[in-house]
Amino acid sequence: MHRVVALALPDVVAFDLAIPAQIFGHEDERGRYSFRVCAAQPGLVPTTSGYSILAADGLGALLSADTVVVPGYAPLNDPPAEVCVALRQAAANGARMVSVCTGAFALAAAGLLDGKRATTHWRNAERLQTLYPGVAVDADVLYIDQGSVSTSAGVAAGIDLCLHLVRKDYGTEAANSIARRMVVAPHREGGQVQFMERAVAAPLALFADTCAWARQNLAEPLTVDDLAAHAGWAPRSFTRKFTAEAGMTPLRWLNDQRIGEACRLLETTDLTVQAVASRTGLGTTANFRLHFTRKFNTTPSSYRRLYQGRNRHAAPT
Repeated sequence: MHRVVALALPDVVAFDLAIPAQIFGHEDERGRYSFRVCAAQPGLVPTTSGYSILAADGLGALLSADTVVVPGYAPLNDPPAEVCVALRQAAANGARMVSVCTGAFALAAAGLLDGKRATTHWRNAERLQTLYPGVAVDADVLYIDQGSVSTSAGVAAGIDLCLHLVRKDYGTEAANSIARRMVVAPHREGGQVQFMERAVAAPLALFADTCAWARQNLAEPLTVDDLAAHAGWAPRSFTRKFTAEAGMTPLRWLNDQRIGEACRLLETTDLTVQAVASRTGLGTTANFRLHFTRKFNTTPSSYRRLYQGRNRHAAPT
């Protein structure tokens, strides 16, 4: 029997806590896992969803755990000293330490992520890196398994990590059975980078007309010389001024526009991947897949399956 204990910090994210509860604590898993919830003090713990949950156990439950799960919480203040001590003791006892979403901040505060790769919700990744520079934060992935310590990205990525841990503990069939019960994919492609908000680039005042022209002609093999000629500047001067204003080179900006338009076409049309590549100037299908995968860590086809229909309209002719 594998003992899983979830630590509910004040203002715990209820969904984050429900993930390990559903995976490890469901009645179907009682032959494999036991599951308990603990807190710094036994009793009611407030959640970010407006209600409280009952944690029957105190921090002592962590010391006998085989796996400790820390769900996300808010605000992201360091846990009390006694919580960090208990987390370190659990790790020293050989427990597998796991975080869901912003639960990584508690593991980092306890020093358990020092010198390790870790992830958290993409909105909080920069803050995690700033507060704990000894942690190698990767905001792109769904989860990171470092053996003794595992971390997951935003919210539902906790499902991916917990299923991964079941797969390690009891095999693929066991994990797939849980995924079917929960009506979720047993494995998701890509990383959380594909879910990040795509910021709309601020207009470049000096080169607004050239940028608009470039967006209308993405299918053409545009070069820096072409952009500079349209703007009426010498290429070197154009590149220097554009980079200073945009914070990136003209070619980097142009590639971002092409990828952004490719996303729009994948989401809203039935154009083939080859046609999308052609219309956005990304070259061959192979080259398009290469650029897209580098950007989002998933293929154009997988991205389309996930997102098509959210802004759907008739395919352009």
